[in-house]
Amino acid sequence: MKQEMTTLDFLDRAVDIYDDVTGVVAHDGTEYTYAEVGERVNRLANALAARGVGQGDRVALLAPNTHYFIETLYATNTLGAVFVPLNYRVQPDTVSYILNDCEAATVIADYDFAHKVEAVRGEVPAETFVGYEADDIDGDWADYEAVLADASPEAPERPEISEDDDASINYTSGTTGDPKGVVRTHRTEHWHALVLNQHMEIRDDDTYLWTLPMFHCNGWGHTYALTGTGATHVCQRTFDAADTFRRVREYDVTFMCGAPTVLNNLIQYHDEHDIGTTGDREVRLATAGSAPATATIETVEDEFGWRIIHIYGLTETAPIITTSNSPRRLAEHGRDLKIKQGSETLCTEVRVVDDDGEDVPRDGQTVGEIVVRGNQVMDRYLNKPEATEEAFNARAEGYFHTGDLAVWDENGMVAIQDRKKDIIISGGENISSIELEDTLYDHPDVGKAAVVPVPSEEWGETPKAIVVPAPGSDPSEEDILEFCDDRLAGYKTPSSVDFVEDLPETATGKVQKYELRDRYWGEEDRMVGTQ
Repeated sequence: MKQEMTTLDFLDRAVDIYDDVTGVVAHDGTEYTYAEVGERVNRLANALAARGVGQGDRVALLAPNTHYFIETLYATNTLGAVFVPLNYRVQPDTVSYILNDCEAATVIADYDFAHKVEAVRGEVPAETFVGYEADDIDGDWADYEAVLADASPEAPERPEISEDDDASINYTSGTTGDPKGVVRTHRTEHWHALVLNQHMEIRDDDTYLWTLPMFHCNGWGHTYALTGTGATHVCQRTFDAADTFRRVREYDVTFMCGAPTVLNNLIQYHDEHDIGTTGDREVRLATAGSAPATATIETVEDEFGWRIIHIYGLTETAPIITTSNSPRRLAEHGRDLKIKQGSETLCTEVRVVDDDGEDVPRDGQTVGEIVVRGNQVMDRYLNKPEATEEAFNARAEGYFHTGDLAVWDENGMVAIQDRKKDIIISGGENISSIELEDTLYDHPDVGKAAVVPVPSEEWGETPKAIVVPAPGSDPSEEDILEFCDDRLAGYKTPSSVDFVEDLPETATGKVQKYELRDRYWGEEDRMVGTQ
């Protein structure tokens, strides 16, 4: 028989089987069992329905990692409505664009970020505004807890929800234009959560710490996977290294996520403070984005005692489509395997193709673009049919094109060389900024690093290293360049080094290289490396 796959399956199972288990620990330490989470979801769903939210309507949420993020997600989908989480770091004009693009009927916002909505309130279609701790918000906002208190705890009647109905819209960062709304159906969210469960080794006794922003791909799908498995969510509003270590110890955390820059912040704090890094149980940490530097992996695993799982994906792919979490291959190849993005996940087809859409050799050297096909891949870009068509058919028809350039080996394990827009082409030679950054992180005086192309009359463009010195260190440009020259081919060595206090980062810890590139290119025409 066929059973429709919906996001509600996950909370339904948690309430049915783990009703007395602590499902969510709020940032302030308040604990909610899964039975209580289910009741709060019912109350919010009933309250939204009373305010006119129905099937297909969009409910937008602007909030950090909170218990009510999880409640809003499930309450929205309970009504057959579509959940739209917003990046809390964006500016009001972007909030306005997104709310208009998705035609949000309702906005729920956190007291720390509601001013971004209030600033554009007259420009957006929403008529219902609910604020968490509304007394601390300027403007006319219904208070979240008061709204729940006035609503029935009984489960509302659900509409008929198809697995092909829209479940959520996640907006991309919009670094090359307006943000794109990535539409995900109940089926894609459901399928991805099952894949995530397998490759992240999620169990019902897991305690997960929310350092990863929940808005990012709905927390990479952990909002579903952890809930359905009966694990415990521990909320941390926004990342803070000291608070992360404290919560790991206090709640005996077993699982968390963190981009390489998050890991570097944790390492820096640990170097400066004599603190414990675990509770009574092993900690595993999933990292994504560019590969962590080898030195970062060694510190986290050897000094913290945490086990790193490297995954790869994009907002459009849920995100997980590959992982290097392979005990069989780790035993054969050792820790160096963890700097690779890995091989395709269950029921996912990943290829690396050339300009003609043909597979490049599995030799670990020939570069191509990663394309993917799988049930977890997005349905479409909202209101952008041409962009959708291009994304699925640019080189290989029917595959989503990631824009990431990579090599793959005889085992089908991919290693990203760069984003198409970040590859540096100097004198006709392709240079991976990721390779250069990995080398820079091996230098003991480098705290953070990024490499971008800068103009060159002779070569068109050359790599520049932008370095945040490690605490207490004072490296020189000559020292950094000599270090790189000893470890890299001559044409790959950075031509210059700038030292800065910090790097621009997204809420998920990724360096915003477009901001760095803009500093050096100004009004000049498009760079070679952005083709």
